[in-house]
Amino acid sequence: MKVLVCAKRVVDANVKVRIKADHTDVDIEYSKMSINPFDENAIEEAVKLKEQGIATEIVVISIGSDKCADTLRTAMARGCDRAILIKAPDRLEPIMIAKILKQVVLRENPNLILLGKQAIDDDANQVGQMLAGMLDYPQGTFISKLNIVSSSNTTVAVSITVQREIDNGTEILEITLPAVLTADLHLNQPRFIKLPQLMLAKKKPIEELNPEQLGVEIYSTTRLLKASDGEIKKQCKILNDIDEIAALLMHSRDDS
Repeated sequence: MKVLVCAKRVVDANVKVRIKADHTDVDIEYSKMSINPFDENAIEEAVKLKEQGIATEIVVISIGSDKCADTLRTAMARGCDRAILIKAPDRLEPIMIAKILKQVVLRENPNLILLGKQAIDDDANQVGQMLAGMLDYPQGTFISKLNIVSSSNTTVAVSITVQREIDNGTEILEITLPAVLTADLHLNQPRFIKLPQLMLAKKKPIEELNPEQLGVEIYSTTRLLKASDGEIKKQCKILNDIDEIAALLMHSRDDS
């Protein structure tokens, strides 16, 4: 079984992002960067499947600038076999990322696509769902447990069962392959990378492509107008029923 995983380069989760003085954007030029934490869970799960003899190859993909090569090498140090860098502008909209990933999936033909449920820079939580829709694949979002179901007379995976957290508890789904899964932090605990693994990963080649080679036209439908720190509002009011909520919303609409 071939598994395709994603590795997005984001500001490290422990770094506090600052706003530029002119409020044109966030200032991350000298910030520490790392793999998106949710993508780390997706990569770890893929490596575990390979260790169990279920996955035969793990292909990791990252979309962005040349700096994403370090992200891919970290993923290979974790256990991925092959890396693909799609050289494209940073901060692509989720729909563009999904379109690129769709073409990579059609090119690589993986049995399972694993990615983080969201990226911690924009928290969009959209790419996995969009990708599944474009491919017409079944999907399991924000999964916290994964099990492979094999046929009775072979070890080849035919479907998977996943556990996912929903508003009122957990849900268990059986999904036929190929499928798209998005990982939650509860799925596993990513392993520590040892220095020899990092050194070996530096020697591995990285395949480079661009959206044009995949037949994807990159464009943007939004633009950043202003960046500002979030306001902390300490005022709190308890509402007793839906009528009070409706009245408050109507009042806010009239003020605007």
